[in-house]
Amino acid sequence: MPEYHQSISKLAEWIQNSPNTVAFTGAGMSTESGIPDFRSDKGLWTKTDPMQVATVEAMNHRYDLFHEFYSLRIQNVQQAEPHTGHTVLAEWEKEGKLKAVATQNVDRYHHKAGSRNVYELHGSLEKIRCIDHGHPANSENFLNRTPCSKCGSLLRPGVVLFGEMLPQDTWSNALNCIQQSNLLLIIGTSLQVHPVNQLPSMAKGKVVLINRDEVSAAYAFDLVLKGSAGEILQQVNQVIKGE
Repeated sequence: MPEYHQSISKLAEWIQNSPNTVAFTGAGMSTESGIPDFRSDKGLWTKTDPMQVATVEAMNHRYDLFHEFYSLRIQNVQQAEPHTGHTVLAEWEKEGKLKAVATQNVDRYHHKAGSRNVYELHGSLEKIRCIDHGHPANSENFLNRTPCSKCGSLLRPGVVLFGEMLPQDTWSNALNCIQQSNLLLIIGTSLQVHPVNQLPSMAKGKVVLINRDEVSAAYAFDLVLKGSAGEILQQVNQVIKGE
C-alpha cells in the first residue's frame, strides 16, 4: 500500500510543520476503546430510537427508560479505557504539536489520556447534576437512582440531549480555535450531526480526515486516511519520531 504510506508520511510532515494544529474527534475515536458509536451498522441508534431515550422529553416523561439507557452508557465508559490514539494526541499536545481537541464524545477519554485543552461539545457523562437546579452529584448517585442531596430532584448526566443547546462558551472557543488552525485533523466522525458538521468548512488551513468509513462528498479534504484512528495516529507518530 505505497499510497497509504505516502499519506502517513505526508500527514507526519504537515504536523511537524504546522504551528497550529487542532483535532476534532467523534464517536469513531472511541469505538476502538469498546464504546459503541451511533450510526454504523452496529451503532446504538440501530438498536434504540434516540427520540425515545436521548431527549429532554424522555428525561421528563419517560425517566425509567432514560435512566436505563444512560446507566448502560456510563457503565460501558467505566469498563473501558482510552486507546493509543488518545495517548498520541495527548503526547502531541505536551510536545506543542497540537493546540487543542474539540470532541463530540462524552466519555472524557481525551482527559484521561492526558490531554488538557479539550472542548467537549456534547458535554460529559461523568458530570452528573440534578434536573431541577443543576446541583452536582456523581455517577454512583445516578446509577443507584439516589435523588439530589440538596433538593430531592432526580439526576441526569451532563450530556447535551436532543432538544438542548450546545454549551455556547465551549462551542465558541472550539470554533475560534478551528478557524485559527493551520491544520485540522477530523478523526472518527460521520459529520452527520448539526451544527458540529459545519466545523470542517470553518477551517482556513489544511483539513485531514481519518475515518473508517466514507464521509459525504460535500466536504473537500486535503488528505483522507481510511482506517483505524488508533493505528493511523500511532503510525504517524512513529514517522514523526523517525522510528
